[in-house]
Amino acid sequence: MTMRIAYDYQIFGAQRYGGISRYFYELSKHLSSREDCYQTRIFSPIYVNDYLQDATQRIKVTGVHMPVLPRMGRVYRALNKALTPMLCNGWRPDIVHETYYSKSTVARSKSRIVLTVYDMIHELFPEHFPVQDQTRHAKRIAVERADHIICISEHTRQDLIRLLDIPPEKTTVVHLGFSFSLTNSNKIASSNITKPYILFVGVRSGYKNFARLLAAYASDSELSDAFDLVAFGGGKFSNEEQLLIRHHGLNQNQVHQVGGGDEALAALYKDAALFVYPSLYEGFGIPPLEAMSLDCPVACSNTSSIPEVVGEAAYLFDPHSSESISRAIQVVLGNAELRRNLQRQGQERVRSFSWQTCAAHTLDVYKATLS
Repeated sequence: MTMRIAYDYQIFGAQRYGGISRYFYELSKHLSSREDCYQTRIFSPIYVNDYLQDATQRIKVTGVHMPVLPRMGRVYRALNKALTPMLCNGWRPDIVHETYYSKSTVARSKSRIVLTVYDMIHELFPEHFPVQDQTRHAKRIAVERADHIICISEHTRQDLIRLLDIPPEKTTVVHLGFSFSLTNSNKIASSNITKPYILFVGVRSGYKNFARLLAAYASDSELSDAFDLVAFGGGKFSNEEQLLIRHHGLNQNQVHQVGGGDEALAALYKDAALFVYPSLYEGFGIPPLEAMSLDCPVACSNTSSIPEVVGEAAYLFDPHSSESISRAIQVVLGNAELRRNLQRQGQERVRSFSWQTCAAHTLDVYKATLS
């Protein structure tokens, strides 16, 4: 039978690129390429997403690409909210998979609603978000409205059930897929990074826990003398971060912030002595898999979903303790055989996650929801 699967505008109208929009792009691409009569369509009358610009003809998108412009985000959202229900309902989808948390739905009464919950960070770390942030409220409404909920890890599923009192039978775990195939990236030319380095990737504030990694790095003078610390992404160091770096007795020749795209990131993974992932909480956690795919040994937190993702292919530490982080770094960097084992196990681990598998398991959820 033919099944019509619609994805709404929310993430594509807000995100140029990034994990959630990549997830729905990959779902649409893999489901539409199947030969068993499944139709997918993304309904985003106005989208800013770069993945959709590069979409193959197999991915059907109802909408037009617009650049990210100052003060236009609110206008784009209003137009999408007004136009999407009419366009989507005219197509008469069987499943509407909502791409983020909204107080209202674009689904018609006969469509079944599927929602993906990525993490429970807003509920567990409310102090890291502005008072006016509506994510928690919108999430609860969306969760209660959904016919079925996909969680991207078992840990996220358990948190959702516990924190929002959701019936377990309304939830299913479907792990994300993974692809990071930039294996031919050139070495980053930087006159500032002249020594072997430890790599951190992403946003640094709050529960991402960069401050404890910085303290762990600074606590061992032999470590900080022999290795630099490189932070990729997350913007330039703030004034507070620069003060913290100096407070630990470090200087700009030891701690670097580097920006760039996937090519630059891939090159940094390939050349890093160690990738450290000290996050206090993750709904899934893609960066360790990225590092593993490029033969970079990984040391990471032993909390939330992270052990579920990395398996035995990473060296684990307590992210609440800078001493534990420092000890883990010392152990891995001081043991060449351990690093080789982590690299080998990492290559095996990344094969456990694919977008084809993610799409197939998601399709099982759609079928079960319709039945």
